[in-house]
Amino acid sequence: MTPPIVVTLHLDQRKLPAEVFQRLAARSGVFRDRKQREQDAWESFGKPGRDPDHLGSVLAAMALTGNWAPNLELAKLRNHWDQVVGGAIAMHSTVVGCDEGVLTIRAESTVWATQLTYLIPQLTHTIRERLSSLDIREIRVAGPGSQRFSGGRKPRNTNDSRYPGSQR
Repeated sequence: MTPPIVVTLHLDQRKLPAEVFQRLAARSGVFRDRKQREQDAWESFGKPGRDPDHLGSVLAAMALTGNWAPNLELAKLRNHWDQVVGGAIAMHSTVVGCDEGVLTIRAESTVWATQLTYLIPQLTHTIRERLSSLDIREIRVAGPGSQRFSGGRKPRNTNDSRYPGSQR
């Protein structure tokens, strides 16, 4: 005859019922809560506030709460740059970025950079009108030869050994 499982596994008979039944009791609470939620869902089916939102409204809410709006507006400006400056100028210029309220536009030649410089007041008005959430305080036009240094600005002290071509 084989010994009982309690003896084989060296289990304490006084603790065994509590261990087994506590787990079952906890699981029954989970099942009871799930059944209550299912019942509540059936009772509220079709009532206002219960219908799912459209994907666009969910993404718009995420963009507003996640502070994505300025980046989305900048992307919109890049995608519709031809509508802001016209087709001819858009073919020869691009929006580089917007950092701390400074919109930077790169032109492919100095002639186009000059043309864009004359258009800065009109550009400012058009961009503020169409993209109100994009905070632009200044527009800078860069020609083809301008280089970007770290932070987007040229160093003040060019007599520094960290910068190539500097004189000491």
